[in-house]
Amino acid sequence: MSQPSPPADSGSAPTAADYYAVNRGGGLFSEALSQRLGAQVAVHAHKHRLAPTVLTVLNLGLGGLVSIVVIAAAEPIADGRVWAWPIGLLALLGWQVAYAFDCADGQLARVTGQTSLAGARLDVLCDVAVQISLVAALAATAEAQVPDTPAWLLAAFAGTWMVNLVTSVMQTGDKAASMVTSRSFPVRLIKLVRDYGAVIALAGLVLTVAPQWTIWFVGLFTLVNAAFLAASVMFSAREALHS
Repeated sequence: MSQPSPPADSGSAPTAADYYAVNRGGGLFSEALSQRLGAQVAVHAHKHRLAPTVLTVLNLGLGGLVSIVVIAAAEPIADGRVWAWPIGLLALLGWQVAYAFDCADGQLARVTGQTSLAGARLDVLCDVAVQISLVAALAATAEAQVPDTPAWLLAAFAGTWMVNLVTSVMQTGDKAASMVTSRSFPVRLIKLVRDYGAVIALAGLVLTVAPQWTIWFVGLFTLVNAAFLAASVMFSAREALHS
């Protein structure tokens, strides 16, 4: 990608409001916090002439590193050799900052005219890698805290977790569709269970205050994502039959 430059119709650098205006949402929590943090990151990235790809790689590096630390600490925390709260706090903040980089790369690319197919592919691939590491960290913690955690549950958790990412990618372009189009506050509140920013915040809180509850987090989001997958299949099948 080329070096960023201000929009052609403006003589000044884009503001955080300019970047936030082109955000791709993600849910109530993500729009209120993650995308706003991303806009601030984009402002500083533009100031220091960083390409969007740099932010994409920072998301991968930070998100993956935090997950590795959580995995490495899972057994020591379960054995009582390491305090849980510092590792949990690292996960809570680190995963959120990584997600802010993920929000910022797209904002920066769109506002400064640096969008490209290669950049979009890299963004998705890095998102996949970060989320694999996050799922591995949560699974490792659950198994360390409850050694007899069923293998099938961890496998189902890992598989269904990716439903969010896959459907997000499918929600782009002129073929996008939504099962629930309402943007009313009650609906958006319910949709927090599928808001990536909110979900990783909850995961970080669980790791911080009660890592022994990670197994319940794993079970809950396995059910949520499996239910959404089933609903999506039925919705798509109905649309296909009537097209």
